[in-house]
Amino acid sequence: MLLSSLNPAAIAAGADIPDAVTIDGETLSRGDLLGAATSVAERVAQARRVAVLAEPTLTTVLAVVGALIAGVTVVPVPPDAGSAELAHLLADSGAQAWLGTAPAGAELPVIPVRKHARSWHRYAEPAGRSTAFILYTSGTTGAPKGVMLSRDAIAAGLDALADAWGWTSKDTLVHGLPLFHVHGLILGLLGPLRVGSPLVHTGKPTPGAYAQAPGTIYFGVPTVWSRIVEDPDAAQQLAKARILISGSAPLPVPVFERLAELTGHAPLERYGMSETMITLSTRPDGERRPGWVGTPVAGVETRLRDEAGQPVPHDGESVGGLQVHGPMLFDGYLDKPEITAANFTADGWFKTGDVAVIDADGFHRIVGRESVDLIKSGGYRIGAGEIETSLLGHPAVAETAVVGVPDDDLGQRIVAYVVLRDGAGESVAESLIAHVAGELSAHKRPREVRVVESLPRNAMGKVQKKLLA
Repeated sequence: MLLSSLNPAAIAAGADIPDAVTIDGETLSRGDLLGAATSVAERVAQARRVAVLAEPTLTTVLAVVGALIAGVTVVPVPPDAGSAELAHLLADSGAQAWLGTAPAGAELPVIPVRKHARSWHRYAEPAGRSTAFILYTSGTTGAPKGVMLSRDAIAAGLDALADAWGWTSKDTLVHGLPLFHVHGLILGLLGPLRVGSPLVHTGKPTPGAYAQAPGTIYFGVPTVWSRIVEDPDAAQQLAKARILISGSAPLPVPVFERLAELTGHAPLERYGMSETMITLSTRPDGERRPGWVGTPVAGVETRLRDEAGQPVPHDGESVGGLQVHGPMLFDGYLDKPEITAANFTADGWFKTGDVAVIDADGFHRIVGRESVDLIKSGGYRIGAGEIETSLLGHPAVAETAVVGVPDDDLGQRIVAYVVLRDGAGESVAESLIAHVAGELSAHKRPREVRVVESLPRNAMGKVQKKLLA
């Protein structure tokens, strides 16, 4: 069963969890969550696909869990989706109704979610290969594509993480991440429901909210951890945690080191994407290297290939396209068989579109997206992430993004966009170039530094480099 801890037999056999889910101050026990979600399942059971406006509320939790109990596919929708994005998601997914809250002016019918209703009807477990979610990509390479994730894939992915992180019912997970993507929704909501550990969702991922929430596991994206280390009092409250986990984008090395200094916990970094869920992670009882995302979780295999499809050595230096294979992979892009086929190799490995290096011990470092983070300059293959890490080590730099721009002589010219810390003068550009040249090979230095007030980011905190390049 996907939601194993919500199985009525499991609840009957063990003690209820009075604080199974808390979101922004509202709490439901495990038994009440099952009863309320089953009531939702009765109202939605005849549907095929429903849209859920993924606000951080108990209504969203009950809508998602109720649909899963009934075997209805959920299409999570970002609460801040613009009109064009919203229209595309609804039309492309074929959602038949809104389940729970609907945005203003909604044209689809709305199926209500009543938090205080209860039902104890028993539903048969839906088929494992049935589609649980259609998650939409960020749309950096065209219109967002619907990623179809099955119940079996989600269960395999969550069980692999429970194994990798030693995640048990004795833990309490804390986070304040959005509930429309893999990180906040599948890991951050279905994970604790499957494991049987309480969840505290803080509404927003602020340093103060994290400091006040009692937990053993804390999830955050780099933006969250960057803000926490700038609030030492809040950071020190996390010393009581068991593990701090960072994902969705690379964690800058200075933030990694400062977080370890303030909390006593070197953060765990992991890697995944909508199509694969989480495939790589460092371990609580293993090595944690800044900038590296560890080794494959249970059931996952990885490999590197060059542009000609040939193997790339696992020497910790050579850069290649990362391909993965495992039971938690998606079933394809909705109604896009040609695009799906183009993203898999002939022998069934998924081409992530990311470039990485793997060392002799199987540790992985993600260089970035092949389309924007692999820079070919002067005959060299250069990873933007390495340059960004070096720049973030300079005291004047608060944020940075490195891209390659067309150049008649070099092929691509390395350009660094930087957000400076307060008090740093804009004339610092030459010193930043020299800083990188001193730490890395000279050919990896930026040829140009552009000072900006902010970097364009999506809802998960990822820098949208195509908007820069």
